[in-house]
Amino acid sequence: MLEALRGARRALESGEVPVGAVIVHDGSIVGRGFNRNLSDSDPTAHAEVMALRDAGRTLGNHRLVACQLFVTIEPCAMCAGALVHARIARLVYGADDEKGGAVRSAIQVLNHPALNHRVEVRGGVLAGSCSEILQEFFRSRR
Repeated sequence: MLEALRGARRALESGEVPVGAVIVHDGSIVGRGFNRNLSDSDPTAHAEVMALRDAGRTLGNHRLVACQLFVTIEPCAMCAGALVHARIARLVYGADDEKGGAVRSAIQVLNHPALNHRVEVRGGVLAGSCSEILQEFFRSRR
């Protein structure tokens, strides 16, 4: 999660909403991402999607079956769906997202009973640090 927080700092320095993500396979980081929506003029350039793309290239496969995703905030509906399509084995996230979280907060896209893939989930890891960087960003905008 500390590596994901480093990615969130990079996003913050770029003027993006500070969210960072890393993907781990066999104990090594194989994918990194941070929010790049504004920089790339791309509504899909969330940290999780960027990390999935990087891991897919690194591993040479769109299926990331034995991988874990670490992200600083609870994934949104788009990212939760992407985790299912990528067949991520485990999700570890920091802060809950009461307004847009699609794991357990606002809606439950991840692990919906109709889907064909289940992801092990652990939330709240370094939640204070993950929330703090987001709060810092939004305070500076007000």
